[in-house]
Amino acid sequence: MSESKNEQQPKRTFAEWATFAIACFILFTLTGLVIYNWVTKKQEPPVISVTRNRPIRETQGQFYVPFTVANTGGETAESVQIIAELRVNGEVVESGDQQIDFLSTGETQEGAFIFSRNPSQGELIVRSSSYTLP
Repeated sequence: MSESKNEQQPKRTFAEWATFAIACFILFTLTGLVIYNWVTKKQEPPVISVTRNRPIRETQGQFYVPFTVANTGGETAESVQIIAELRVNGEVVESGDQQIDFLSTGETQEGAFIFSRNPSQGELIVRSSSYTLP
């Protein structure tokens, strides 16, 4: 009793076709998103900007200076160093520094520096000083 070579494969059911179609859709969508991200990604280093967009507030004799740091460049930055200096008559009378661990492309972080002197009585400089690439 030999088996016939002309045996036909069983036809696929609707459930098999639906599962195949959904799997193909997911695969093509993910592939398309990866290609889109690769084509549109900025090929430039991080661009770090620090802004002071809220007023200084005083609480219990301390002055809180809020700031926002943003990465508008094309790559992620790590260990972003932010420095604040309060100068009176050209001399630095108070300073502070903070470190943002991770700042991806298009991301913003907020923070505040705390001073014991009123920053409006001098020149306040808030800036980024360094970062590392992952």
